[in-house]
Amino acid sequence: MGENAHTVEYARELDQSDELGKYRQEFYIKEDTVYLDGNSLGLLSKRAEASVKAIMDSWKTLAIDGWTEGEHPWFYLAESLGKQMASLVGAEEEEVIVSSSTTTNLHQLLATFYQPADKKTKILADELNFPSDIYAMKSQLAVKGFGPDDHFVRVKSEDGHFLKEEDIIAAMTEDIALIILPSVLYRSGQVLDMEMLTIEAHRRNILIGFDLCHSIGSLPHDLSKWDVDFAFWCSYKHLNGGPGATGGLYVNKRHLGTTPGLAGWFGSHKGRQFDMSHEMVPAENAGAYQIGTPHILSMAPLIGALSMFTEAGIDPIRSKSLRLTTYFMDLINHELHPFGFVIRNPLAVSQRGGHVFLEHPEAARICKALKSEGIIPDFRSPNGIRLAPVALYNTFEDIWHTVQILKKIMEEKKYKQFENKRGVVA
Repeated sequence: MGENAHTVEYARELDQSDELGKYRQEFYIKEDTVYLDGNSLGLLSKRAEASVKAIMDSWKTLAIDGWTEGEHPWFYLAESLGKQMASLVGAEEEEVIVSSSTTTNLHQLLATFYQPADKKTKILADELNFPSDIYAMKSQLAVKGFGPDDHFVRVKSEDGHFLKEEDIIAAMTEDIALIILPSVLYRSGQVLDMEMLTIEAHRRNILIGFDLCHSIGSLPHDLSKWDVDFAFWCSYKHLNGGPGATGGLYVNKRHLGTTPGLAGWFGSHKGRQFDMSHEMVPAENAGAYQIGTPHILSMAPLIGALSMFTEAGIDPIRSKSLRLTTYFMDLINHELHPFGFVIRNPLAVSQRGGHVFLEHPEAARICKALKSEGIIPDFRSPNGIRLAPVALYNTFEDIWHTVQILKKIMEEKKYKQFENKRGVVA
């Protein structure tokens, strides 16, 4: 890039030609604030707010009849939202359901598909995965009577930031029954080659599933084409579904009909659910892996939030996301090189998720200084700063402004007025 690329005028030129720029006005963005924590919690959109009001109104006006009447009948809402999410994960509509939370869905999928037999008794994961996934896998091993020391294998990272696909494949030994991996590593933002890993797992007769929390709504997937066995995700990050928004899961159609490991009445066939029989007849689609009554008020924001993804398309979103993070890194290298920041996310676009990850010894206090200046980052212990420019509401000028503020903080040592320690929630 030329010197002009580091000016605010250049950033504004990029924004003027941005085909997704119109969606920024759809979100509530605090004045004089640059929000770069959308990979932890996406912003509220006016459409999501309206859809919550619509569901509340249906409760107010229809009461119990809201289950089957109104614009969005609650009884079918998990399926209708699943259809909208299917295109984001590259799945057929029957393979996706909106249900529960990330960890609850993982427990369901483990209970269903982790079936140790003969020599195949171990679960393969990685040492960089989000802790909740690890807790779930360990607890499901315990349920089956296996200890994590002997039956839980975690692929090592050579540098603490990235995983090598060849190391994962090498760990696919004959005693592995199931593999759980992240699609995008939550710290470094590395994108794993899900297609290749699925092919290699299936060559060894191993089932494989992916945690899509940091990729859904940020990059395209092709789960059905790749023949992934199952996947699960949250909806409050890039999908902007709100705090605690209902998650989702995918089950490959060749597995549909597999008895749910954790049965509950909302996994029943829709036509049979209110027969009230004590013999469950599971749904024929991914709805079989629901457990309890859907969390309708936590699903409501997704009605509006997902409509923007349907309109915009995931490919343009991914394209802008990569341009934003590439621009971000160029400015960081140009403006911040004297201050000791190290870029720890992948540089190659094919391997980079939706955020930039910086390391600095003073990361916690730098994040506090950024927040005091109206820049909202995400601190990751012990020394990480995640910065996630979201394609639907962040601008190139946001990025330019952030780097200028960060440069000022470092030049004037403003971070020293803060304690280098994380808050309760980081």
